[in-house]
Amino acid sequence: MVLVSVTRLHLVSPRYFPAFLWHTALSSWQIINTPGFVGGQLAFDKQGGAWTVSMWTDESAMRQYRNSGAHRHVMRYLPQWCDEAAFVHWKQEDTTLPDALEAYRRMVSEGHFTKVLHPSTAHQKRQIPEPALPHGVPLSPRRKNYSQHKQFKIQND
Repeated sequence: MVLVSVTRLHLVSPRYFPAFLWHTALSSWQIINTPGFVGGQLAFDKQGGAWTVSMWTDESAMRQYRNSGAHRHVMRYLPQWCDEAAFVHWKQEDTTLPDALEAYRRMVSEGHFTKVLHPSTAHQKRQIPEPALPHGVPLSPRRKNYSQHKQFKIQND
């Protein structure tokens, strides 16, 4: 069984995009080197929102990533940078990465909205747009000790 974590962030202004992109790169480097990371992807929606889907061996591995390093550092900027922020977690039996529609369905039905300083109308109404791409940029663990997760695959339907 794996833990799936999905996040969606939307920037309040394009002026934050360069810093957001830089911190996304740093957090991506961190995630692929974090013990317990099984796989994931980055995607976008038509409104410019950034989606992440990640799978973890357990919740403690996900929390270790979330609460340390580059990811912890950038989280303090998100209330100022974002006008929309939401996340959802669930457990599933297999290590097949959920597709964008499943991530969206779960986000709409079970998602939690994070406090932001300047919430958009969509955030206030708890509205989330569908991801634009059926598949995003894949993320895979770098460490060789994750060979037990060979069955990880991105669906190409």
